[in-house]
Amino acid sequence: MDRDNGPRVRVPEQRAPEEPVTADALRFTVLGPVRAWRGSELLSSGSPQQRALLAALLLREGRTATAGELIDAFWGEDPPSQALATIRTYASRLRKILGQDTLVSESGGYAIRTDRSALDLTLAQDLAAEAEKARAAGDRCQARTLINKVLGLWDGEALASVPGPYADNQRTRLEEWRLQLTEARLDLDLEVGCHAEAVSELTALTAAHPLRERLRELLMVALYRSGRQAEALAVYADTRRLLAEELGVDPRPELAQLQQRILRADEELARPADEPAPAPAPLRPAQLPATVPDFTGRSAFVSELGSRLATAESSVMAVSAVAGIGGVGKTTLAVHVAHQARRHFPDGQLYVDLQGAGARAAEPETVLGSFLRALGTADSAIPDTLDERAALYRSTLDGRRILILLDNAHDAAQIRPLLPGTPGCAALVTSRVRMVDLAGAHLVDLDVMSPEEALQLFTRIVGAERVGAEREAALDVVAACGFLPLAIRIAASRLAARRTWTVSVLAVKLADERRRLDELQAGDLAVKATFELGYGQLEPAQARAFRLLGLADGPDISLAAAAALLDLDPHAAEDLLEALVDTSLVESAAPGRYRYHDLVRLYARACAERDEQPPVERELALSRLLDFYLATAAGVYALERPGDRLADHREPTQYSGLTFADRHTAQDWLYTEANSLLACVRQASGAGGVRRAVDLLWATKDLAESGANSKQYEAAAITMRDLARSSNDARAEGRALITLTNARLVAGRFDQAERDAQRAMRLAHAVGDPLPSCWAPNDLGIIALYQNRHAEGEAYLEKAIANFRADGNRPGEASALCNLSRIHLAVGNTASAVALAQQGIDIYDELGHALRGANGRYALGLALTQSGRLTDATEQLHAALAVFRDSRQRLWEGMATFRLAEVDLAAGLPAQAAAKAEQALAVLRGIGGEWRRGNVLTVLGQALNGIGQPGRAAVCWREALDIYEALGSAEVEAVRKLLALTLPA
Repeated sequence: MDRDNGPRVRVPEQRAPEEPVTADALRFTVLGPVRAWRGSELLSSGSPQQRALLAALLLREGRTATAGELIDAFWGEDPPSQALATIRTYASRLRKILGQDTLVSESGGYAIRTDRSALDLTLAQDLAAEAEKARAAGDRCQARTLINKVLGLWDGEALASVPGPYADNQRTRLEEWRLQLTEARLDLDLEVGCHAEAVSELTALTAAHPLRERLRELLMVALYRSGRQAEALAVYADTRRLLAEELGVDPRPELAQLQQRILRADEELARPADEPAPAPAPLRPAQLPATVPDFTGRSAFVSELGSRLATAESSVMAVSAVAGIGGVGKTTLAVHVAHQARRHFPDGQLYVDLQGAGARAAEPETVLGSFLRALGTADSAIPDTLDERAALYRSTLDGRRILILLDNAHDAAQIRPLLPGTPGCAALVTSRVRMVDLAGAHLVDLDVMSPEEALQLFTRIVGAERVGAEREAALDVVAACGFLPLAIRIAASRLAARRTWTVSVLAVKLADERRRLDELQAGDLAVKATFELGYGQLEPAQARAFRLLGLADGPDISLAAAAALLDLDPHAAEDLLEALVDTSLVESAAPGRYRYHDLVRLYARACAERDEQPPVERELALSRLLDFYLATAAGVYALERPGDRLADHREPTQYSGLTFADRHTAQDWLYTEANSLLACVRQASGAGGVRRAVDLLWATKDLAESGANSKQYEAAAITMRDLARSSNDARAEGRALITLTNARLVAGRFDQAERDAQRAMRLAHAVGDPLPSCWAPNDLGIIALYQNRHAEGEAYLEKAIANFRADGNRPGEASALCNLSRIHLAVGNTASAVALAQQGIDIYDELGHALRGANGRYALGLALTQSGRLTDATEQLHAALAVFRDSRQRLWEGMATFRLAEVDLAAGLPAQAAAKAEQALAVLRGIGGEWRRGNVLTVLGQALNGIGQPGRAAVCWREALDIYEALGSAEVEAVRKLLALTLPA
């Protein structure tokens, strides 16, 4: 392609421009929909045929169109008999709209007399002519501007929706002119060096016009000048194949010559027009530190940052800022990425450690002086002030492609003067502070390594043979390091230097949390020292928050809980927490939630032991957190169980909790905070702390039945039972045993649950505690029911009802009544079973108990099923199921689904029963225990047998039989009889 002989745009013969139109003059458009305006008012141009007449007259630019010409324009060779009359009608209507002086009759035809500047097409022609003159005069920028104005006059397809052969021909002509203009403007883009910007537009245009060779030629040049030689050659190959397939011809000679020039790497072709030959290469700094030979993982970050740097040429200022805690590998990543990106910055790379984490950060003036010297500026030419140095620095970088790595920055203010200001350069910044106030920066938050990456790094340093022999111990080591790269490197280096140590020896040393930070140091590397730099820069209030928040054991902490722990209002607490997030000492797990890296938490606790004065403040902080959780959870419990007596019998709290408008919001809080709540329970110590922690467990009973937190809940209950027992606190132990009974009932471990409930009942009697005095016999009655000890169960439940009534606990009374209903049902007293369940439901409904009312409807559904009232049973069980699902009670959701399967089976609907039993098995996976699973398998087998699948039925029954035999359950005989049905006669 000859740069000085590019495409020229042909335009029709021009007239001299006339005077500008006035504000209320007529204006017309044809480069889009055909429209007319008078001033700012859009005029009605009538039907499509009427617009066709207007377009035909406008396109003649004031010349008269005869009636015959207009008829040909409308209908071609097949006009209707009334064609002339139709033309006259349309002309008359247009004259009324435009005026007598505008649409005139002349020599048996019509013409539109208007100013030349009133029509967008003639305005476009005039602008195109000016662009051609500017280009001929060498003013390419002005030519580009004018052509862009021309193209901006188009508003979609020219003559849009105008019918007739004349309009079709003119549309084609105008579209071809539009393409010529676009090609001319793209050619100018390439001439002024905007090749990278042109690639995307040319790609779209070649897709829309695949056989237009000029567009292909321009695309090849744009790609070649963007450093994409292989793609440029691929465009030629695609074009050659397409032309051969579609037209049976070869590319035109100009395209073939361009391919040869690209193959030869023609330097003239690589430079835009009038670009001077390259001057002698200036000084090229290469200041990047060496990359580590064992760089591991981080592939997503390497790709993300590498892509950003690769596109720096088309960016005004490409800045990527990597933030993270000390030791997470920010510098290692940045140096590695910078080395990989060197080819994109042929004019050099600058590097500086800004010492932002230290006591004295580097001054921007000093850094700029160093950079300017590296770029070849003489000392005598370096100004004194910061602003002058920054201006000279930016001028020196102009036109060069240099990468600047600003490592360990203190804040955005420190680095702003060090940023380049022109395309082609890029800055890569690392800091412990998130550069949220650095305009236009691409922010990257660097987290710890994945377990796989951590193990890979450890293996590269220690050696595959030693790690392979003790893989589990190696996993323990990297986990103890919190997957923090610095900690892993230190631990691995210590092990590599001690050939007599095994990986297990190191794992044991790191298992001791109190010694872990001391173990993680080797030579001049130390995790604690890295954290100390960040901690030392905190203001006193931030440092206090950092120390105290690290005391909480939960995986994260909410803003409200943090405010309670710190004894601050939420706004003040949020300011401190967000400041800690900005310094990367605390992570923002989600909006309003915060967490520590494991090693940072250990460091925070060490700081609390060392710096928190008086020491009792640590205990007071955790006490406030426990108060907050107990007060809030008790409120959630009260919303779920109106009238329950826990509020009257729980330990008092000095710190108030949150309140909720409805039970759903309360449930959301409970399940969101579940892990933090249970961690707080396990962390409680001291007599007051143990009692409050046990009451917190009691208030969060729903977590045991949810399935998601059942195991953690049981573990916390065991911890509190043991702690209460070792403290000789009979009241706390009794209540802890009831929470443990509840967890074991959910898990289906009835023998253990019975032992816990029996001891709880004895302890409650000894200390006169009404809560376990009521709930222990209630739980024992349920256990007796499950184990077919019906008389014993009835006695327990009668006692529970009496105790609940004595305590004024009506929800508890309703619970015992519903459980007693199931005892009556088990011994065949269906009428009394229905009545007892209904009594319980009436109490629940009166108090507004949604969830516990669902338990009552569950019991009533069982009684109705056994009494043969299957439709009523289905209604009750469906109502219960909806509430269980809404309340996230997986255990009871699964059991209600199972009971509906029993109803379907009783109704002679085995296919539906099988489907529901399968659903119940899925919901109860991991919760409910083996006995309940055996019950569901039994019903599933019956349903499968009913739909002609005896083989599957036998498998289900055999699995159920194994379960019952292992548990010693009474259901063994019934399942054996079922299995006998599948045996061959």
